[in-house]
Amino acid sequence: AMGAVYAREMMGRTEPRVALLSNGEEEGKGDELVREATKRLKGTLKGFIGNVEPKDVFNAKADVVVADGFVGNVSIKMAEATADFLFRSLREEIPRTTRGKIGGLLIRKDVQQLRDRIDWREFGGAPLLGIDGVAVIAHGRSDARAIKNAIRVTREAVQNQLVGKIRAEVGR
Repeated sequence: AMGAVYAREMMGRTEPRVALLSNGEEEGKGDELVREATKRLKGTLKGFIGNVEPKDVFNAKADVVVADGFVGNVSIKMAEATADFLFRSLREEIPRTTRGKIGGLLIRKDVQQLRDRIDWREFGGAPLLGIDGVAVIAHGRSDARAIKNAIRVTREAVQNQLVGKIRAEVGR
């Protein structure tokens, strides 16, 4: 419920779709925690669509993907490492041939726009939901840009009265 409120209030999703991260879409998949959470959320949380696999995290199948802290943290770090690897590989491969150099010049702006769109520093941080206050957790290697955006996210959460809206939703 907290993630759905966040998606509604902070991301503008009118009918947020919430899923659990698992190793398969089937209800019986996942560890005991995921299986139990699936049973509890199915039918009680409006917008709950069931389990999603990691491949579905970036394809907009769900607006909110819920995981335990360890799995969520590892997943985020794996996604960051994959993006870093892909962009580093492009930087190394494109200049190797004349065709690559020409193509690289043609797509340079598009690649930079993509990089900016998925840059973790643009997000600033992740909200810590379920506490009595606004807290945004920033990356351990945050620079000034990331901290500025974490402050922006915090300000928006306060302006949108996120904690009060979560409290009202969870208290129902």
